[in-house]
Amino acid sequence: MEKKKYKTVLTIAGSDPSGGAGIQADIKTCCALGVYSMSVITAVTVQNSRGVTQSVALSPDVVADQLRAVLDDITPDAVKIGMIPDGDVARIISRVILEFHLHNVVIDPVAISTSGHPLSSPGTCEVMKDELFPLATLVTPNLPEAELLFGMTPSNAWSLFSNETDTSFDILLKGGHATGDTTVTDILLTKKYPEPICFVHQKIDTVNTHGTGCTLSSAIAGFLAQGLDLESSVGKAIDWLSRAVYEGADYSFGSGHGPLNHIFKQIEQWKLK
Repeated sequence: MEKKKYKTVLTIAGSDPSGGAGIQADIKTCCALGVYSMSVITAVTVQNSRGVTQSVALSPDVVADQLRAVLDDITPDAVKIGMIPDGDVARIISRVILEFHLHNVVIDPVAISTSGHPLSSPGTCEVMKDELFPLATLVTPNLPEAELLFGMTPSNAWSLFSNETDTSFDILLKGGHATGDTTVTDILLTKKYPEPICFVHQKIDTVNTHGTGCTLSSAIAGFLAQGLDLESSVGKAIDWLSRAVYEGADYSFGSGHGPLNHIFKQIEQWKLK
C-alpha cells in the first residue's frame, strides 16, 4: 500500500518567545490548516505582547546549515520567509532557493517591528529586492513596508507595479495600517490580470493583532502547498486570518497586543473553554 504524504511548508523566520508572531505563529497557522511545518530560525528575539526589545541574528552559516539539513531530506511544497536580519542571510536563502529549485515562495518583508524595533540591518532591504524578491511567487508588504521598498501607496500601487515590466513576482499590498475605515482592503497585484484584485473585509476592533502579517503569509503558503492557485490561496488566507482575529478579539493575553486565535477550530472541536 502506498504511504501517505504530508503537504509541507518550510518557514524561514525569527523566533518569538511569546508565541504570537514569527516561527511560532507560522507553525500554528500551518498546523491549523492541516499542513506540516518545518522551520529554519534566522534570529532570536526578546519580545512579548508589549513589543520587541532585542534581536540576535544567527550566523549565515548556521542558517545555511539548517536549510541544508531540511532540504537534503525533504522538499517542501511551499516556503514562507519572514524576518531576515541581514544581507548575508538574504543571499544564503537566495542561493538555496536556486540550488534546490524551491517554488511557491511567499515573502513577508519584515524590517521593523510594530513597536518600532529594527529587525534588519541597514542594506538588507536592497539585497532582498535585488536577489530574493525575483525568486518569490508573492511578496506581502504592509503599507509602510510597501512605501519603503517600492514607493507604493494604495493610490499608486497598480501604476508602479504594472510599469515594472521585469517584475517576476506578485505583490499583496496589505491594508491593515490604513486608518479611519470600518473595512480593510488588501490589494493583489498580479500581471496575470489587467487590473488589481481587491479583497475587502470588516475591520475588527481589538488589540489582539500581534502576528497578523506572519500568520497571513504562512496561511497563503499553506494553501499554495495544498495545490490552490495564488488568487484562491490569498482569498482563503485572508478569510481565515479574519476569522482568527475575530475569534481572538475578546481574549485577555498580556498587557499589550495579544495574539490571534490560531486554534479556534480546535477549541470548537474539543469544546475547550
